[in-house]
Amino acid sequence: MLNATLRSKIDALWDKLWSGGIANPLTAIEQISYLLFMRRLDVADRKEKEDAKFVGRKYVSIFKGHEDCRWSKFRHLSGSEMLPHVQGKVFPFIKSLRDGDQAFTRYMQDAVFIIPKPSLLVEAVGIIDDIYTEIERDSQDNGQAFQDTQGDIYEHLLSEISTAGKNGQFRTPRHIIQMMCALVNPQLGNEICAPACGTGGFLLGAYQHILTEYTSPNLRQMDENGMEKGDVGDKLTDQRQWKLLREKMLYGFDFDTTMVRIGLMNLLLHGISHPNLGYMDTLSKKYDEKERYDVVLANPPFKGSIDKGDINEDLRLKTTKTELLFVNRMMNLLRIGGRCGVIVPDGVLFGSSKAHRDLRTMLIEECELQAVVSMPSGVFKPYAGVSTAVLVFVKGGQTENVWFYDMQADGYSLDDKREKVQDNDIPDIIKRWGKRDPKKDTDRKAKAFFIPAQEVRDNKYDLSINRYKEMGYVPPTYDSPRVILEKLRAQEKEIQKDLDELEGMLG
Repeated sequence: MLNATLRSKIDALWDKLWSGGIANPLTAIEQISYLLFMRRLDVADRKEKEDAKFVGRKYVSIFKGHEDCRWSKFRHLSGSEMLPHVQGKVFPFIKSLRDGDQAFTRYMQDAVFIIPKPSLLVEAVGIIDDIYTEIERDSQDNGQAFQDTQGDIYEHLLSEISTAGKNGQFRTPRHIIQMMCALVNPQLGNEICAPACGTGGFLLGAYQHILTEYTSPNLRQMDENGMEKGDVGDKLTDQRQWKLLREKMLYGFDFDTTMVRIGLMNLLLHGISHPNLGYMDTLSKKYDEKERYDVVLANPPFKGSIDKGDINEDLRLKTTKTELLFVNRMMNLLRIGGRCGVIVPDGVLFGSSKAHRDLRTMLIEECELQAVVSMPSGVFKPYAGVSTAVLVFVKGGQTENVWFYDMQADGYSLDDKREKVQDNDIPDIIKRWGKRDPKKDTDRKAKAFFIPAQEVRDNKYDLSINRYKEMGYVPPTYDSPRVILEKLRAQEKEIQKDLDELEGMLG
């Protein structure tokens, strides 16, 4: 959680960019990302140099011959000097880096630095320095890990993206990601893929889920969503385990280079030193991975469609609807026994087209469809009001029973404001998921219940919860005639009293 000082400084940075002419939040975040990366390069290079000196290892700085491109060098320049220096030297320098460890630089070729005013750049650089000074102070005073606060700052920046992008892209709320990770349960050593990764939220969710598993219970905390969180990872006692988690497990793709850059920065600032993110339309013919991953997590674009001639031949569904094709893609990406958690619009659950029915048939007959968690329509506001569900399935085998859950609340108001509220089904979903039993969970009036796969087949593979949930009838209760009469007489007395008072006022 960010303290009030950090929040106010981030808000001040937003205000400066807005008043300086950068009104689009996505563009603003991208420009901030460039500045953060410039600062991070300088800090990381100095640390590498110190570590090399300590162990007696030779180290060649990435700034060799370009010392004036260090953040610590140009941050002291005046505005009239800083802007042309960053535009003409620093930005081209980071775009030209070819160090394999700097994944961010691989996707900088079409990047443009558009901070227009010298004064705005000076103010932005100063605020970022102030933010990091405050992070260091907060880490010392409150024991909050520097890396976590740095990551939370970027998450706070990303929360300002309040409009859906093209093809129905929008950020998935963190608590929904946490819930999905709890259901799918990624493990250390799994290869995990987000085929429509956006800002990298699902990969971070999987990373955090595993880190919590390897943090001792006494070192875990409850976050703002009532979810247990551990950042220490004290049970990861072997450096090879850390290397595996941070470098070899997390993979993501997106067809928007801006989102790839933002996602890379998000992962880097959360301590994932070697993010495996790439620019790729995973539905297209260019993408050829299959049966590669143990876990797939995604909230793919809902409203998109793809050119029929560019659809990968490995996708069996005869459709151009991306919400259907992505689920097909996820099935193909999984190894046998691999697990998937995916958000789909409700139409996928009951759509009557052949492609809709074919997809649901594949889920039941070629996978073990484990869960359908129906979510209320306000979960993705203010981005979209569409009703959605989470599907959880395992590649291979066949479905015997499907677990349904009727989520009514997610801990936030279901209007555009999305303010924190008490009602929250997510802890109950996670608790019941761990104890689910198809022999016991048969009450269809309850929030959670099992449905036999044969019944789903008999209903043309319909997966909408309303097809199976029974609404318990609660007969209305009425007062007896005598009680009603007594209430009317009491009201009559009140009215008469008021009339007497009015008459007295008239004299």
